[in-house]
Amino acid sequence: MPPWKKTLLTATLAATLGYAASAVAAEVDIPVLVPVTGFLALEGTSQRNGAVLAIRHAAEGLQVHSEVIDTGTSPEGAVTALERASGDKPLAVAASMLGTQMLAMLPLADEYGIPLVTVSGTASITERGNPWVFRFFPGDDVTKTAHARYVVEELGKRRPAVIYQTTAYGQSGQAHLRDAFAKLGVQPVFEEAVDPGVRDMLPVLTKAMAANPDVLVLHLHSGPTALLVRQAAASAAGIPIVAGSAMHQPSTAALLEPAELKGVCAETSASPVSGGTPELEKFTAEYRTSFNTDPDAFALGQYDGIAMVLDAASKGAATPEAIRDVLAQSTYRGLAMTYRSDGKGNMAHSASIVCYDGSSRIPAIVKRYEDLPTQ
Repeated sequence: MPPWKKTLLTATLAATLGYAASAVAAEVDIPVLVPVTGFLALEGTSQRNGAVLAIRHAAEGLQVHSEVIDTGTSPEGAVTALERASGDKPLAVAASMLGTQMLAMLPLADEYGIPLVTVSGTASITERGNPWVFRFFPGDDVTKTAHARYVVEELGKRRPAVIYQTTAYGQSGQAHLRDAFAKLGVQPVFEEAVDPGVRDMLPVLTKAMAANPDVLVLHLHSGPTALLVRQAAASAAGIPIVAGSAMHQPSTAALLEPAELKGVCAETSASPVSGGTPELEKFTAEYRTSFNTDPDAFALGQYDGIAMVLDAASKGAATPEAIRDVLAQSTYRGLAMTYRSDGKGNMAHSASIVCYDGSSRIPAIVKRYEDLPTQ
């Protein structure tokens, strides 16, 4: 196993769980239940690819069965997928990043006793006291704190116009952005939600600009983010844009010309294509070879989450309960960051801001916020 996939488990925890480093589970099932069709297809495909790549790196002797099931974008699709997967008694599940789907799956995960490993940013999934959910992407309480702080502290802006999605993801982000701005003494001059199916952002952009903002703050999914950025560039709005994590995705940037990205920044947990460490660059190169596209933070977070599960399994954690205990009680050094649970299943506590210079689709990391507290 590569050195960058090691778990920092304490000797006490190992003794408590009763497994030794030499023990190897012969065969495990880790289904991947993610949206690869619908309005979240770009993000969901990245999530799937990260899980698949981690499974390929399972320790020698660990045989992993992993069926990929498309959840679509409805809560019912996610529930059906989890019910189908539960029949094989999975060790853990790579679970949808869509907040409404995660909320629908939580009761079943509790009933069946299956750890859900996700990169969903929707804050409420870890606020319901469910011991089976583990988030390997910083939640909105973390990312929106970084989002607002960068706007106010680094850019010096105090009149943000906030445009967000009507989904649970969008509503969660908007609520946390409002709180984060309030703590900084800033009140948005405009706030409006848009449906993921909207194909023309000019009406909402026109209304936002009429409020005389000094920055556009976006919390949208991938397609709507690209559409708004393009129309903002065409309308010569002339003010900076600080977007949500969807903007950092290479698949989102690919929908835009480099010049359209000038002055655009985004919050994210990490940016694999921006480099930074040899291990991260190795991951990016392998991802490109495997999937003929660039990785993003969703792929990286899901990779780290499933890698942590597999590392525990290779050391003898042979039941869903044992995996749950490892995820809840141990620390894991992944590629994006070091993960540890806050007691609620929030594993990631750092966020980055990336910005585009207008000449490339590869952003630069301009600010890193470490160990931000979760609520």
